[in-house]
Formats: sequence, C-alpha cells, structure tokens
Amino acid sequence: MKTSELAFIVVAAVFLASMTLFVSREGRFSSYAAPPEASAAPQSSGQSLTYDLDNDNAGAIPAKFHGARTGQGSEGKWVVMTDTTASSKPNVVAQTSTDKTDYRFPLLISDEGSFKDLELSVKFKAVAGEVDRAAGLVFRLKDANNYYIVRANALEDNYRLYHVIKGSRRQFAGANFKVTSGEWHELRVECVGNKIICYYDGAKKIEATDDTFKDTGKVGLWTKADSVTYFDDLKVVAK
Repeated sequence: MKTSELAFIVVAAVFLASMTLFVSREGRFSSYAAPPEASAAPQSSGQSLTYDLDNDNAGAIPAKFHGARTGQGSEGKWVVMTDTTASSKPNVVAQTSTDKTDYRFPLLISDEGSFKDLELSVKFKAVAGEVDRAAGLVFRLKDANNYYIVRANALEDNYRLYHVIKGSRRQFAGANFKVTSGEWHELRVECVGNKIICYYDGAKKIEATDDTFKDTGKVGLWTKADSVTYFDDLKVVAK
C-alpha cells in the first residue's frame, strides 16, 4: 500500500471517529426510546394551571406530574422540598440527581392538560452542577423525545431555544447574558402559532419562528446532566 493511500485511510478514520463522537453527543445514536405519553385534554383559550407545590408532600414527586428522560444516563430524581427562599413558601420541586452524563435531560411533565398556544412561566434557582447548571421549560411536548425547550444555563451564561426531534436537540435561537447561581429567576415563554417569544426576569431575550411542532402538547420542567435545580410557581395559560 502506498504511503499516500495509508495517510488517506488514517485521515478518513479520524474524521469518521470525530463525527461519530459529535453525533453521539447530540443524541442521534441514543438507544433510548421514549414511552408514549398518556393523553391529556386540550385546554381552550383562557384555561390555566398553576402549581405552587405548597400542598405537596415533601420527599415525593409532585402530584399530577411524572418524570421522564431524554438521552442517556440515569433517570432524574424529582422531589418536593422546603426552601425558605422560595418565591412562594414553603415548597419547591428540585431535581437532585447528580449523574454527570452529558447528553442527559431529566423531565418533569404535567399530566393535567395539553396546550397549543400558551404562556408558560416558572421561577428557578440554579443550585449546583459541574457539567451543567441549567433550568428549562418544555412545551408542545409529544413525548420525552419530541418537544420545544427554552433553557437558561448558569455555567455558560446563556439562554437557548431548541426543538428536540426523536431525541436529537437542535438550537434555533438564543441569547447570551449573565445567569447567576443561588438566586431565584423567572423563565417565561409565549408561543402562538409558529412564533415563540422567551423572557428572562421579565425582559424579552429571544424571538423566533419554528414550524416543527404545530399541535397541542404537554408542558413541564427540564434540567441537564448533573444540574441540581429548584423550581417554584409553574403556571401555564392557554391562549
């Protein structure tokens, strides 16, 4: 074999290995198949759901929610706990698992209804995480592998809007700014038709259009990798 041919084979092998690693990190090669979601009644304009968690039992997953996961790694651990700094005292819901798998996204999904056009908001506090320190809102969710997500990250200091299709996460809009840990902040998203506007602490940070998910879907909370994040006062209003 000629030296040039051998060099070509080596370069091609390195390239393919690099692409495989990249694609794997993006989740395309994940063997995880999301179970189907139980149906939930579509909510008409003006109907709303609010969760302050203050009547839920500490140490348990909140009533009217279930956990799920996108990607690899262990399942998330969602528990109600007390926090004296909560925006509405005493309870919050916390994702407490510290599995450092990078392409791992624990979800907490509301069972009560599905929404198409909506306004969705939550208070969050990024508490800990070495790989990530993130908090997000999911909407128009079909199952744990198909949904929209807007999330803030206190390690990266950014705000990102993604669609997740068959478990593969793709960003289509975003903004960069300081996201502090250990303090309460608010995420809010308005989605009407294909227009999505995302707010952070009341300020508009992202405006985009996307046609990936056009129908009703569930709403919920999201974290990434080893993020320990507290949430409070989840509210959704159908538009």
